[in-house]
Amino acid sequence: MKWDGVFPAMTTPFRGDLEIDHGFLAEHARWLVDQGSSGLVVLGSLGEGATLTGDEKRAVIETVVGAVGDRVPVVAGIAALSTAEAVGLARMAEAAGCRGLMVLPPYVYVGDWRETKAHVGAVLRATRLSCMLYNNPIAYRTDFVPEQIAELAAEYAQLEAVKESSADVRRITAIRELVGERLALFVGVDDLIVEGVEAGAVGWVAGLVNALPRESVALFERARAGQRTEAWELYRWFLPLLRMDTVPTFVQRIKLVQQEVGMGHERVRPPRLELDGGEREECLRVVRAALRTRPRV
Repeated sequence: MKWDGVFPAMTTPFRGDLEIDHGFLAEHARWLVDQGSSGLVVLGSLGEGATLTGDEKRAVIETVVGAVGDRVPVVAGIAALSTAEAVGLARMAEAAGCRGLMVLPPYVYVGDWRETKAHVGAVLRATRLSCMLYNNPIAYRTDFVPEQIAELAAEYAQLEAVKESSADVRRITAIRELVGERLALFVGVDDLIVEGVEAGAVGWVAGLVNALPRESVALFERARAGQRTEAWELYRWFLPLLRMDTVPTFVQRIKLVQQEVGMGHERVRPPRLELDGGEREECLRVVRAALRTRPRV
């Protein structure tokens, strides 16, 4: 398992009856890989994993694995209300063909470090798969501080990467200071990618890549290559869209961007609802303005 490059956090497409559109899911996965993605993450927050049944989660994994084969690794987001459910989901993902796991803290209950470590450790031990720890204190209210991440890395060989979504670029340098090259550090918020790479990140679990993979990969590669002028030129164009990844309606917004570029539909599952009124109009204004000045990369 190579944790490196741009890994789209894939959206889950729905038909008009809100059942999963597996035909488009496979098409979307192949397109993202064709455009330069290094891996694919399914069942995450952007994939509306919390609204999917266990059978649907397995079906999503099987569709995406079947679509891309061995071209890139498929990673499953592991999030659940209970530790037992999370362990079961991890084992299912391994059996369905995933090559990696993205491990989240428990939904709803925010435990202390002893409890959180026990939960994460149970998932890390559940399979033979390489794992990424997902730190998003803004969304999940659990903050894996650098010292705790270093503690997990020292105890669990399966932990090989971190998706850092605290929106504090200093976390990347702090983790690197403690663990060196032991963990692959990924940026997990879209509008911090250039700063994150400059701080030492080697990968990006990205959102807007679902609609704009060519630009996303080009931005990451320019930043990684140290092409600062070229990276910031593309970044400045991209930022109004990338900031859509950091608001509560990020799923609806990113799916709307997909619809605008002709690669998806804005449908979401309740409790989410599609954007409407002034919020939708403003979102479309930003998207269409960006697409009118879309750079060639």
